[in-house]
Amino acid sequence: MSRQPHSAPDPTHRLVPSPAGRIHLVEQGTGPLVLLVHGFPESWYSWRHQLPALAAAGYRAVAVDVRGYGRSSRPGDVAAYRMLELVEDNVSVVHALGERSAVVVGHDWGATIAANSALVRPDVFRAVGLLSVPYSPRGGPRPSEVFAGMGGDEEFYVSRFQEPGRAETEIEPDVRGWLAGFYAALSADTMPAPDAPDPHFATRGGTLRERFPAGRPSWLGDTELDFYAGEFERTGLSGALNRYRNMDRDWEDLADFDGAPVSQPSLFLGGSLDASTTWLADAIAAYPTTLPALAASHILDGCGHWIQQERPDEVNSILTDWLDALPG
Repeated sequence: MSRQPHSAPDPTHRLVPSPAGRIHLVEQGTGPLVLLVHGFPESWYSWRHQLPALAAAGYRAVAVDVRGYGRSSRPGDVAAYRMLELVEDNVSVVHALGERSAVVVGHDWGATIAANSALVRPDVFRAVGLLSVPYSPRGGPRPSEVFAGMGGDEEFYVSRFQEPGRAETEIEPDVRGWLAGFYAALSADTMPAPDAPDPHFATRGGTLRERFPAGRPSWLGDTELDFYAGEFERTGLSGALNRYRNMDRDWEDLADFDGAPVSQPSLFLGGSLDASTTWLADAIAAYPTTLPALAASHILDGCGHWIQQERPDEVNSILTDWLDALPG
């Protein structure tokens, strides 16, 4: 990809129009556009280490607040958070920035949004990078049925998130404390031991937080935690949680894409200690079929879920090398 490395200018905050109203984004650098999409429960800020690195490498790096987060619009209708709406938000950002195409890179839910953006709008998204959550084509039983069958006597966190208001009742009385515990539960240096109760599940009468560790991961100082907590204390969690509440709608909306591969050039990065990587090992093994133009699949040894914050230097190096090798 054609670009000119240079010193990175300061990041710029902007609001651009989207189908829901507005998308807040943070932009740094000039050159080919790279759109960065965060996951749950995060923010544009999750890409704070990547923005200057990509800008310095000669790219126009743009990190968005996904619909429902931060300063982006937060529609009241749960159905407004379905995947096809989020894809169109990404398209609207590209066009609002005066571009015709972009590379899209996502982490966690952002990886799924990025993959579907490439799948549904290949005219706009010419390459896709996925962090932590592998691409798995639409198919199989209805998602809510799959999640309801997980955990036996315990309840999987995705099932707990389905009912509007339920997870909010657990999280919102102490946003900062809950976030700190959730981040720690999925970070390599603080996650529970393999033989400890799994923090992805809760007892039927209990809470997720009961299984969160008390420690603080090395990447999460007071500055970082204060930023995340401040955003969610201001907005609440419903907009973020509504992504989970649309998984069955997505399954219906994307029926025409059942089993479809993402054919654009692609990249995957995961952590060896991340449940998203280990549980979905079969999806990674299927990449020759599902991601036929995959450049590389990197599993960072000893890394947890928050990959671009836990191991920013490695992620930045892998991303820039991949971007540099893309066709112009």
